[in-house]
Amino acid sequence: MMKSSEKHKSYTLEEAKLRLTKYCAYQDRCHFEVEQKLKEMRMIPLAQEEIIIFLMQEGFLNEERFTRSFIRGKFYFKKWGKNKITQHLKSKKIPQSLIHLCMDEIDSADYFTTCLQLAEKKLGQLQGQLTLKNQQKIQSYLYQKGYESSLIYECLNELKEK
Repeated sequence: MMKSSEKHKSYTLEEAKLRLTKYCAYQDRCHFEVEQKLKEMRMIPLAQEEIIIFLMQEGFLNEERFTRSFIRGKFYFKKWGKNKITQHLKSKKIPQSLIHLCMDEIDSADYFTTCLQLAEKKLGQLQGQLTLKNQQKIQSYLYQKGYESSLIYECLNELKEK
């Protein structure tokens, strides 16, 4: 939250560069997030462009690095599926071609295993009975997490066999 004194503060080009350098150094950012930050800072379009070019040249802003980091974090820590990850990246204006290129950050064996583990955990919460109703609940849960229908069915079949 911004302090009331910061709401309408104006920044010199150097102050803005320093502030955005810190913003990008703290964690990977995409162009869209940096543009939003610059708009919040009320920087004119010419200054915005100069700052973005500076950040890219200095290695603080890299769309592919951001995308790969985002994918790894959301999958390995939050256990999101590819559909949910893709939707969130699209909301940050990341091109579909770059998203597709970077999806190799997720190992396919890990992907299936994670989906199956989530299904097993959800089944455990449902008292371990694989009734039709519980299968639908598991399916809905995995779909919300962003997993593909075909993978969800594979996981449900695997659970039936156990």
